[in-house]
Amino acid sequence: MSLAEASEARKARLIALRKRKAGEAVDEANEGAEPVIKHRSFDPSTRTLKKHAPDDDVRMEDTVEHQVEGLAQKIIAEDAERRAQDLDLHNIQPKKPNWDLKRELDKKLSRLERKTQEAIHTLIRQRLAAQKGQSDDIVGAMNAEQRAGENDASSDEED
Repeated sequence: MSLAEASEARKARLIALRKRKAGEAVDEANEGAEPVIKHRSFDPSTRTLKKHAPDDDVRMEDTVEHQVEGLAQKIIAEDAERRAQDLDLHNIQPKKPNWDLKRELDKKLSRLERKTQEAIHTLIRQRLAAQKGQSDDIVGAMNAEQRAGENDASSDEED
């Protein structure tokens, strides 16, 4: 099929489509024929226009308007309930009266906790060193000498 033949076939299809849209018969000539009446709002039996009746309406159940019909009233009722609950004194006051003090002291207490742990570790190290007799401080050395003296006295009594 050449380009010219394809073009002629396309033109013929387009002309036929235009005639179908206009309501004309494709193969017939338009000599003396009445226009085709499309029966959308025309009643062919009475030859008058149809009147719109509310009973004829098709009610669609799944439209957005029907889904949100009572939504505004429901939201207003829920908001009124929330406001009534918010005015209750038990909901206004905090559960613990000193919650804000604890919140502010948490940072300071965390620093003190770290320093306390470091101090405990140094004390434990000093006691272990004193038990071995390698203490650098005077109190640790005195305690080590006292323990050594007690150990000597207890060993003399056993002999």
